[in-house]
Order: sequence, then C-alpha cells, then structure tokens
Amino acid sequence: MDIHEYQAKKILSGFGIEIPRGGIAYSPENAENKAREIGGSKWIVKAQIHSGARGKAGGIIVCNSALEVAQAADKLLGKKLVTKQTGPHGKIVHRVYIEEATDIKQELYLGLVFDRSSECIMVVASTEGGMSVEEISKEKPESIIRSKIEVAVGMQKFQAREIAFGLGIDPKLISRTAEVIIGCYRAFSELDATMVEINPLIISKNDHILALDCKMSFDNNALFRRNQVSELRDKAQENSNEVYASDRGLNYVSLQGNIGNIINGAGLAMASMDMIKLAGGEPANFLDVGGGATPEKMVKAFKLISQDEKVKVILVNIFAGINRCDWVAEGIVQALQKIEINMPLVIRLAGTNVEKGSKILKESKINYIEASTLEDAANKAVKALQELGKN
Repeated sequence: MDIHEYQAKKILSGFGIEIPRGGIAYSPENAENKAREIGGSKWIVKAQIHSGARGKAGGIIVCNSALEVAQAADKLLGKKLVTKQTGPHGKIVHRVYIEEATDIKQELYLGLVFDRSSECIMVVASTEGGMSVEEISKEKPESIIRSKIEVAVGMQKFQAREIAFGLGIDPKLISRTAEVIIGCYRAFSELDATMVEINPLIISKNDHILALDCKMSFDNNALFRRNQVSELRDKAQENSNEVYASDRGLNYVSLQGNIGNIINGAGLAMASMDMIKLAGGEPANFLDVGGGATPEKMVKAFKLISQDEKVKVILVNIFAGINRCDWVAEGIVQALQKIEINMPLVIRLAGTNVEKGSKILKESKINYIEASTLEDAANKAVKALQELGKN
C-alpha cells in the first residue's frame, strides 16, 4: 500500500526527522489560507498523487504570494497528471500540499528497501539527490552507497555514521545525519514498510537536515496490525478493480492483456500466465481466488473479471487439493446465473472430485470450452481470442 507525500512526512516527523512546515488543502481558498498560516514569502504547491516525477508533469508549482498559491491549487485540483509511473491513464489530483520554500545548500538521496537476495534491509544513499535512483545508478553509479542491515540485529549507530561519512557532508552534521538514517530505519521496521525513500534529503543553508520529498509503501499483509497506517489508504489513487478485489479477499493485479484469469493458487496463476504468453496471448490480470475457492468467491471473481473492458476471453483454471472441483463448479454455475458473460469461457478443472465437477458443468448447460491440461487451456483461450478477431 502506498501513501501520499504529506502522510509519509507526518510519519517520519514522528521518528525525529525534520520536515518543512506545510499543510494539506482541498480547495483554492483553503490553499491560500494555509499559505498565510504557514507564513513566509515563498511556497511550493505539490499535487498529491501516488506517483513520482510529478515536477516534470507540472504537478509542483513555486509561488511567491498567497494569491499565486490559490491559483496554483485551482490549476492542479481535478487535473489528471500523467507521469512515467502512472502510465498514459494518469491520476486525478484531489488534494494539494502547501509547503514553505527552503533554501537548499545540498541535496542527498536516501532509501530503504528489502533486498530479497540477501534477506536484508538495504540502505541506499547518494550525493545526487533530486534524481530518481534509476537515473543515479545509470548516470552516476559511483555516487551510490549501499549498506545491508541484518533484520535480526537492526541498524547499528556505526552503520548509520558510515553512510553519513560516505556522503561527504560537513563533519559537524554527521551525527544529525546518522540520526535521520536511524529514524528512517525505525519507521521502516516498526511500521512494516516495504520502502522508505527521501528524495531529496536536503541540507539547508542554515544547516538543517530536512526531508523535502518522501515516499513510503507498506506490506498489505501486515495492515491488520497497523491501524494507523491502514487508515491512510487512498482508494481513489488505486486501480478500481484491485480495490474491489482486496475488499473481497481476492488477490488481483491488473495487467494489459485481454485474456482474463480466474485461478486458485499464486503458483498456478503464474504458470497459467506464462502458458498464455507461450501460446501467443496476453493475460489481462493475475487473479488468485485462494485455496478456499467457495461458490461465493467464484461469483465475486466473475463479477470482477466482467468489469474489465479489456477482457475478451475468460480462462478458469482450478486445481483442487484443499478445495473440491464440485464446489468450484457450483460456484461457476451460480456466477453465470447472476452475471451475463458474453465472451468465450475456457474451463479446466483438476484434482479432488474432478468428475463430479465436470458433471455439474455439463448438466448446467452453460456455454463453455472444456480443457484437460494447463497447456490445453492456454491454447484454447488464445484460439478463442483469435476466432473472435476473425468475426
């Protein structure tokens, strides 16, 4: 789960990281009042969407008066911002963050992520703040500092100081920089984050170290024990189908293809998508209904897939171990009685009670294409799609 910049800043400030004065606004009038409340003579108006590269898309505006702040907010609110990270569909701006302008002496980069290969938390820092980490690694790889943190041990003070020294900053700021790094680590570990990024982390002209822009992402599976984090979720910034799925206990990821998948088990789902690609097709989604693919879940899954306008063919691939094929078949029949599916439907059942499941499907008189194996199912789904193209 991603959160907005202003939410991440509030979290990090609770871990001892200094941030510029700012406030959230939902209207031009509100933005103008916030600017006057913050004070000063220059402000930054930032569009709040779940994406980086907002500046290049016109989502960050420098203002020299409270009136300009109101005008900038009016320009951004309701606007669709298209960045490299949002894709061509973009994201709508529903709120803006008003922040005091800061005199910058130096820009740094600081990020923490899981390194799955070493099973450690990786701290990445660079003297080239303001650039994306991808650009830094491509253009100035020698500027990147990496440090692995053992999860069982946690970040030690000497590690934070080594990173701070590696950034080549003024020696009198080493201790404070180390505190910022440790604060980020604490936020990462104590809140079940999967990513913390401050870019840029700046040193101001009066030698304050501030998080000028930051992002945080969290482990969805840990949100049940992090109410203060789950309450920050902004569903308007997420794919509507993915929101629908998560609210109903389905594991769903939207993709760009046109063959919709309803599958039980993440491994089988991945294998099915691979087979679709191998057969010459493109999957429209990853959808894992889980081991307990009850009739109720199957109804929800079909409703979800039918809402996706990209989908032209549906592939149902169920291997029943914990589950039973007759339960799944009943769910498919119930779903098709409630939801009108006007596209080819390929069904492959295997495992426990497969004969009963096949019998239920055949006796229901529903219109479907039966498949016997994973490869057969993928090939028939792609063939059905090709037949549609000919008509």
